[in-house]
Amino acid sequence: MKTIGIIGGMSWESSKFYYQYINRIVADQLGGSHSARILMSSVDFAEIETLSFADNWERIGELMAIEAKRLESAGADIIILATNTIHLVADNIEEAVSVPFLHIAKATGNAIKKKDISKIGLLGTRFTMERDFYTKILTNDFGLEVLIPSEEERTYLQNLIYGELVKGQFTSEAKENCLAIIEGLKSKGAQGVILGCTELPILIPEKEVTIPSFDTTMIHSLAAVDFATS
Repeated sequence: MKTIGIIGGMSWESSKFYYQYINRIVADQLGGSHSARILMSSVDFAEIETLSFADNWERIGELMAIEAKRLESAGADIIILATNTIHLVADNIEEAVSVPFLHIAKATGNAIKKKDISKIGLLGTRFTMERDFYTKILTNDFGLEVLIPSEEERTYLQNLIYGELVKGQFTSEAKENCLAIIEGLKSKGAQGVILGCTELPILIPEKEVTIPSFDTTMIHSLAAVDFATS
């Protein structure tokens, strides 16, 4: 079994699910007492958050490259970044290491195409919804039409994610608001929705969404295990 290197801590609320999901998937696939070979380098999210709000992605890229090198040096055979938004600096990670880097948007695109969906909604931070580092992969590599919420709804999601979710606050009010946003995307033709912030699947149960929802944490974890056990 290959070793999975995880850059985590953005936030730790979702990083803990990566560890849980990856080990459960390995146990289900291999049986017995099997668990995953994992290395995790977990950062202080406060620093990353401050840099992102200052639009200093160059420094974030440098920090992510350092973490990726640390994992490779420790023996990781593949690197994954346990967050959607910080994939904005995915190129920095890919250039820093010689082992494969598994991009969350590519893993998600593969999962969507298996469902024969062509028009997909996207929820996440403003960075994920509004910049093209994520949506261009879905569009160019998978031929998907991506729908995002309104300006007001994007502001709400940004404030919710950074003000509550990354701090472990998951309320029924926030869940209902997000479900209403998803219904709005559905009315515009979305055949499914990407929960494009790794904290969102904690808030929004799949069974309460009326269109297929794509849990990026689980999808990313499955893809990492596929690589590790191949």
